[in-house]
Amino acid sequence: MNKEEIQEWFKSLQDKICMDLEKTDGKGQFQEDLWQRPEGGGGRTRVITGGHIIEKGGVNFSAVEGPTPVKILEALGLEQADFFATGVSIVMHPHSPMVPIIHMNVRYFEMSNGTSWFGGGIDLTPHYVDEPDAKAFHAQLKACCDRHNTSYYPVFKKWADDYFYIKHRKETRGVGGIFFDRLSANENFSLEDRWAFVQDVGSQFAPIYTELMSKNKDLPFGENEKQWQFLRRGRYAEFNLVWDKGTKFGLDTDGRTESILMSLPPQANWAYNHVPAIGSKEQTTLNLLKKGVDWV
Repeated sequence: MNKEEIQEWFKSLQDKICMDLEKTDGKGQFQEDLWQRPEGGGGRTRVITGGHIIEKGGVNFSAVEGPTPVKILEALGLEQADFFATGVSIVMHPHSPMVPIIHMNVRYFEMSNGTSWFGGGIDLTPHYVDEPDAKAFHAQLKACCDRHNTSYYPVFKKWADDYFYIKHRKETRGVGGIFFDRLSANENFSLEDRWAFVQDVGSQFAPIYTELMSKNKDLPFGENEKQWQFLRRGRYAEFNLVWDKGTKFGLDTDGRTESILMSLPPQANWAYNHVPAIGSKEQTTLNLLKKGVDWV
């Protein structure tokens, strides 16, 4: 296993996910934008718009390298060395407020001084929390984690709860999932063990989300639900622009701005001091956007 093999697998993952999403959507087609980073490396940004189910989404691959920016060294507590980073990052924004937003990122980072690790995660952001869907989502992630180590799910689930938390709103971005970072070799896990886990996580995306797309795409909704969707998209944008470390890493490494901000929704609203009606399904959703919910 080396960085070239990891990079090629991530490319094949991008190909497979794009194909499965197009097939399930039935209309939308990914448009590819190849780009180069002046300091080294580049990527393949693929964006889908105007589908039957997906309003806007992106499945991005990148492999960038060069001198590590000072901001990254300081943030991660690293000594000066060149870096290489590759991975796949995905965000899907559906037309229907009854279909959830989903995000996944799987990545590898190494430095010329021998430092290396894997990171990633997958999380679900419903506009309206459907508890059976949330439980099924977490059950699939737990099964994936358990195939590699039974300690993974409880640790990475809590990590996701803490990471995907909109601190200034005191609410989670969605129903969470799993999140992990700086998974390196140690006395219990080889780097190959970590890689096998990351591959398994990446392979979960397409079956999980295409099932949610198909199950929820025809559920009825009206203008009230659309307006709520736009408000929830606003929360999503707030997290990505204020708290998300991946967004900050991309910008701090002079990544391609259009690709980094692909994660933002096509339309979002902010209403002053919006409070859902007591007993409404909107209030029910807000009540479930908290840390520590046991979904399995």
